[in-house]
Amino acid sequence: MNVILDIRNLTRTHGQGEQAVHALRGVDLAVPAGELVAVMGPSGSGKSTLLTCAGGLDQPTSGEVLVDGNDLATLSRNAVAALRRRRIGYVFQDFNLIPALTAAENVALPLELDGTRSRTAHKYAEAALAEVAIGDLADRFPDDMSGGQRQRVAIARAIVGERRLLLADEPTGALDSETGEAVLQLLRDRCDQHGIAGVLVTHDARHAAWADRVVYLRDGVLVGQSGPLSDADALLQESH
Repeated sequence: MNVILDIRNLTRTHGQGEQAVHALRGVDLAVPAGELVAVMGPSGSGKSTLLTCAGGLDQPTSGEVLVDGNDLATLSRNAVAALRRRRIGYVFQDFNLIPALTAAENVALPLELDGTRSRTAHKYAEAALAEVAIGDLADRFPDDMSGGQRQRVAIARAIVGERRLLLADEPTGALDSETGEAVLQLLRDRCDQHGIAGVLVTHDARHAAWADRVVYLRDGVLVGQSGPLSDADALLQESH
């Protein structure tokens, strides 16, 4: 089994002493190539912290995070940044696009920062935009797009190049249900067709039903997991 994301005994504590907040407490999680894992739990359970540590955006207090065999703790800051650009795609809830750049320029940016020639980077960016069905919006600026279109740009940026891990933090939170389902289908297809490992943070059981596996966090502890949720399971969870 080719494990892309391997989290071992991960702990993240903010602050010290009586003011310390234990965001994560000894979490273990392995995600192989081709699997989409949904992470659920109440607000403050550590879901987003788990994702930021997995993506190298935050450093654990203790424990290990390995991405595609690379232990993030052993890498320099520059090496972690390079790994993020080349191997990790991150889809933020608020899109995190640069308003002054077109869709294609936003998507091409990680490649250009990594040294890819501008013309080549834009060719890859246009292909990624076409893959998420907005190839005709390559020259449009984010402020001239709908929320769903901006989220597709964010996904195109996350999948461009040779990404091995795709992390999505409530990617449908600002979208209507139909557009949200389309975004989840894109994530699902990326895992199925390209062998990417995916981690989806969501509070919605209907969205978690797209995943192969659902893990549950509470107070920073992984308290359980299940196989894929059926539609009936999702409706039952939504009713509680």
